[in-house]
Amino acid sequence: MNSLEDVKVYDLIYVIVNQGIGTKVLRQAKKYGVSGGTIILGKGTIINPFLNFLSLYDEKKEVVLMVANREVAENTLDKLNKQFKFDKPHHGIAFTTSTVEVIGSRSSIFKEDKSQVVDQPLYQIIVTIVDRGKADDVVEAAKSAGSRGGTIINARGSGVNETTKVFDMEIDPEKEMVIILAKNDATESIMSSIREKLEINKPGNGIIYTQDAMNVYGVY
Repeated sequence: MNSLEDVKVYDLIYVIVNQGIGTKVLRQAKKYGVSGGTIILGKGTIINPFLNFLSLYDEKKEVVLMVANREVAENTLDKLNKQFKFDKPHHGIAFTTSTVEVIGSRSSIFKEDKSQVVDQPLYQIIVTIVDRGKADDVVEAAKSAGSRGGTIINARGSGVNETTKVFDMEIDPEKEMVIILAKNDATESIMSSIREKLEINKPGNGIIYTQDAMNVYGVY
């Protein structure tokens, strides 16, 4: 049996870029050791033309999702940043989140060692899943609490009675997912605003949750 020191920690890599760039990002990531990934079409939201948060000046976006061990993930993001220049406005945004369990990534099996102590990240991802047509309300609620923008993903199934999976979570074809990146000190107020405006606490009105964001590139 492997010791904890021998177990690799896996992270989920997010890269949000303009439509048409996702395939190039994934191709380069494979050169750096990432085994593969998934590209999801999304829509950027422009809150203020003078704000570059999430580089959402172009409406059509691609969200590239990749899983890699932490060392590979950090190295990959560093090299992708140098190549795609996420540190410049309108070139995209990239970050990682920790995973609790990974099964099936090139036959790897991993469960998070919760005893490990990690530094408190500066950013969090706020994910809201609502009925289709309400994503703009989520963005407006977030805006009123200080958010500068987000990415909307339409969940598409092959039939009205079927579901699709995003992040291993089943989502009805008539749902929308909104991804917002926020600083830790703003997360609670943004979530509260969304919860109140969309009445998330009522059954059937949606789901909202957060994840820690690490290795953040492209935020100004």
